[in-house]
Amino acid sequence: MSTEPSPTARALRTLEILQNRPGTTAEELAERLGVTERAARRYVGILREAGIAVESARGRHGGYRLRRGTRLPPVVFSQDEALGLVMAALDGHPGAGDPDSPVGVALTKVIQAMPEGVGRQAAVLREYASAAPDPYSARPDPATTGALVAAVAARRLVLISYRSGADNEWEAEVEPWAVVTRYGRWYLLCHSRRADAIRTYRIDRIRAVRQTPEEFTPPDDLDPVGVLEQHLGIGWPFATRVVFDAPAAEVARWVRPPMGRLEPSGDGCVLVGSTNNPTMYAQEWLARLPFAFRIQGGPELRTAFAALTTRFAAALGDPGQD
Repeated sequence: MSTEPSPTARALRTLEILQNRPGTTAEELAERLGVTERAARRYVGILREAGIAVESARGRHGGYRLRRGTRLPPVVFSQDEALGLVMAALDGHPGAGDPDSPVGVALTKVIQAMPEGVGRQAAVLREYASAAPDPYSARPDPATTGALVAAVAARRLVLISYRSGADNEWEAEVEPWAVVTRYGRWYLLCHSRRADAIRTYRIDRIRAVRQTPEEFTPPDDLDPVGVLEQHLGIGWPFATRVVFDAPAAEVARWVRPPMGRLEPSGDGCVLVGSTNNPTMYAQEWLARLPFAFRIQGGPELRTAFAALTTRFAAALGDPGQD
């Protein structure tokens, strides 16, 4: 009995490949299907005959791709894909475990649309796995995030209204370069027209977004995550400068990018940055570092750390008293 896949099965596999890898060439498609290029083109033809809009283009960025807005058959998940999806949802948003939250409702719909066997495993995982909320995460408004992503894609300037952690409010005209999610927080990486400088804004603090008709060109070879991390620790009102006697390579494993920039200095290193919350910087960041250090710069940070050490010393009390 032959186990050769039927033309229909290969056409469906072709559809799956084009969904996952837009721009796949006939040569690449043939290789993935294990057939000739002529046969690969025939399977593309079967999809077109079934009413699925498959476009083709020549050149460096050519290949086959599905036309935007094409109505496709129901998505089919393997068991590993389904469990991975549920795990990612729970890991990225603990509310996914709550069937009444918007994310929970969406995940329920996805699970219900899965085949019986796969969906059962995904539902069990969702029911019995628990996700602890990240105290530092901040969930932005989906509509605001969507408006920023649309502006990034269209390369259009936007006017944003922003409220800082200190409840200061202002408006800014910015070039939205990228939307970046990092450690449970969503950021807009952009270029401020007024300041002529790179800025990072937490999206959960953006109150309004208005796209303008003016276009812009982002930097070539932009690394959004790298640029974001370089700028998270600068531009805040209170300067910080912390000296370590340990080598930079050892300290670097404990330093988060928002704390500042770590620079070698003699046999040790210096952490140069800024913050808008010296108390948080002292309590949540510096106090946990397993190295001796000296706060060399930043009077506000020195004051915050002095208050912290006084409180800790008072907690020890007098060892001679009960």
